Amino acid sequence: MTKLLTTAAVAAIAIAASLGSAAARDQIRIVGSSTVYPFTTAVAENFGKTSGMKTPVVESTGTGGGMKLFCAGVGESHPDATNASRRMKKGEWADCTKNGVKDIVEILIGYDGLTFAQAKAGLQMKITRKNLFLALAKQVPDADGKLIPNPYKNWSDIDASLPNEKIEVLGPPPTSGTRDSMHELFMEVGAGEIPALKALKEKDAKAFETVWKSVREDGAYVEAGENDNVIVQKLEANPKSFGVFGYSFLEENVSKLSGVPIDGVAPSFETIADGSYKPSRELFVYLKKAHVGVVPGLDKFAFEYVSDAATGDEGYLSDKGLVPLPAEKHAEVAKAVNALEPMKGDELK
Repeated sequence: MTKLLTTAAVAAIAIAASLGSAAARDQIRIVGSSTVYPFTTAVAENFGKTSGMKTPVVESTGTGGGMKLFCAGVGESHPDATNASRRMKKGEWADCTKNGVKDIVEILIGYDGLTFAQAKAGLQMKITRKNLFLALAKQVPDADGKLIPNPYKNWSDIDASLPNEKIEVLGPPPTSGTRDSMHELFMEVGAGEIPALKALKEKDAKAFETVWKSVREDGAYVEAGENDNVIVQKLEANPKSFGVFGYSFLEENVSKLSGVPIDGVAPSFETIADGSYKPSRELFVYLKKAHVGVVPGLDKFAFEYVSDAATGDEGYLSDKGLVPLPAEKHAEVAKAVNALEPMKGDELK
């Protein structure tokens, strides 16, 4: 028994040493996705009002930037959680593991649709993901199927039914999870609908991936930074331009913006929930289990996030545009989070 107690004491000391002076911090710190930011901020504010603890600090750093900060280590100088508008990548998991961030709790909070939006006074049109690929890709196939630098200047150059107006799309930078979603939900699908690229995929999957992951750099696509509010301002200033961001942000600015129907379906709470709006994605929060019990209230904050009151079917995050998980899936996620069950990295891509 003495030996067991001694071993436990040594383990406790080792954990405390790895956390450094984390106990000196009495306020939860969260970084990450600008898309998930308003949801986590709402949960943080509710937590601060009802728990008697300090309201967590939430920073919008972008998904990629948040992962770098989150995976850098454990202790007071490192964040306790990070928001993500896509699932953690295998390489990020490896970085976390290398830096001692090993017990990570994954919280799937709900769904968001990736939207192609415009100012209310803008060009009203419908579009396909094939159109979007041809508008945004760095290289496109010519009539013979050979890849050439993107020649399209106006929307009507792609399809005569589209407006004879200059292509100008404001979107996220490479560090954003929304950029990853744009590649996967718009570009990859659109490229796969073009016969020459479909053939390339079958012949050389890596070459195909390079094509749909490469965005043009001639001014038609403008990286607008991590702050989606900047995109709103620019869309209002130039109603002939378009923006790429999550549905939740479109919902927040519905008086100023409208979503463009993609493949015949307009983005809405209902179309994302029922799956008819195809460009939709999962949203996540990642938590360091090593900080639970060291940073006060971190576990309770996680429990609040998966409560019916927050992310349930009628939860308060629905009012902010989050599309909730089906009841059975929500219950499954809540059970795992309430048990602080660490995720398994072998499922990541």
